[in-house]
Amino acid sequence: MRVELLPEKALRIGRTLVVADLHIGFEVAMAEEGNYVPSLLGKMVGDLRSILLAGKFKRLVINGDLKHSFVPVRRERRELKAFFEGISGLVNEMVLVRGNHDVGVAWLRELGVEIVDSLELAGWTVVHGHRLEEGERFIIGHEHPAIRLRDEVGASVKVPIFLQGEELIVLPAFSPWAYGNDVTREIVSPFLRKFKTESMRVIVPVENELLDFGELGRLKETLRALL
Repeated sequence: MRVELLPEKALRIGRTLVVADLHIGFEVAMAEEGNYVPSLLGKMVGDLRSILLAGKFKRLVINGDLKHSFVPVRRERRELKAFFEGISGLVNEMVLVRGNHDVGVAWLRELGVEIVDSLELAGWTVVHGHRLEEGERFIIGHEHPAIRLRDEVGASVKVPIFLQGEELIVLPAFSPWAYGNDVTREIVSPFLRKFKTESMRVIVPVENELLDFGELGRLKETLRALL
């Protein structure tokens, strides 16, 4: 079954949609630290609804870090419930592949969410990516992969990316607040230290299309030459 990267920062395998790193409750955590950021939960639910409806998916897989806080937060629980109510009835199955932020989520089973540590999907092992697992081909999140692009006057913008290789696919964060980790400078996931990242392709989702920026190793060389 073919793996299809989607411009909406998601991945399709057959009738299954895979997204990663939603970090629901991020705004709550920021508020508790005295920093106000507007809630984008409604936008995230709306975006996901649009993808599910357009693709006629039967299963939604959330590849880790559904929630943000490492400790249970009361308002976060309300937002998680609102999220699943917002997509209720659009798919037959909802699966959470547990990430390192996903503590205190067992109650989600009451909402029909299956919770697992890994999932086998069409020859790929779906895991979050915060720790190494046994297997041959993986789809992970966790890294929030991004690259920083600069123009001729020095202005820069960080954009989310997919990293795609024969044995490893790294999903961008679905959360609109996750600006990403610049993988041309550093990596976070142990999977990216195990697999050969230099030959992985950098795929940039832009509006309704995907732009292929070539191999990561060559892109690093090009960006260094521009400094």
